[in-house]
Amino acid sequence: MNSKGVSYLLWLSIFLGLGGMHRFYNGKLFSGCLWLLTGGLFGIGQLVDLFLIPDMVDAHNLKRVSQLGGSPYAPGQPAIARLVQSPQQREEQLRMQLLKAAQKRGGKISITQGVADTGADFGEVELTLLGMAKKGHADIQNDPKSGAVVYSFPAL
Repeated sequence: MNSKGVSYLLWLSIFLGLGGMHRFYNGKLFSGCLWLLTGGLFGIGQLVDLFLIPDMVDAHNLKRVSQLGGSPYAPGQPAIARLVQSPQQREEQLRMQLLKAAQKRGGKISITQGVADTGADFGEVELTLLGMAKKGHADIQNDPKSGAVVYSFPAL
């Protein structure tokens, strides 16, 4: 996976007369050659790329993950990689992660804890936990101290 930090370091190569090294690094060969031959489009393109590098790196990483068939919830995978899996695969992966997280907490988990443990967004975690409760896999309770909604898995 490409790093934004490395991309920014390569961006600095313009000061050595090598514009566009960050573009080569992120798989943009044509524009990398153009930046190299024109000094980063006379410095203007190089300057604009300061703001484009994060999206450039994410797009490159997404392309690599889709080529390799990686899992979006694997440790170290960027959130953008979630787009690679089908919704059914993503939901099943999230269910498994939520069950493991609940198991570590004595069979109970809140939405916020689920978000913290999986990296998924609040809406996705809440819908997944509600679906598990509707199917009878979890009970919905309120924490007596905080009042937060807690999903309890009696089978754990």
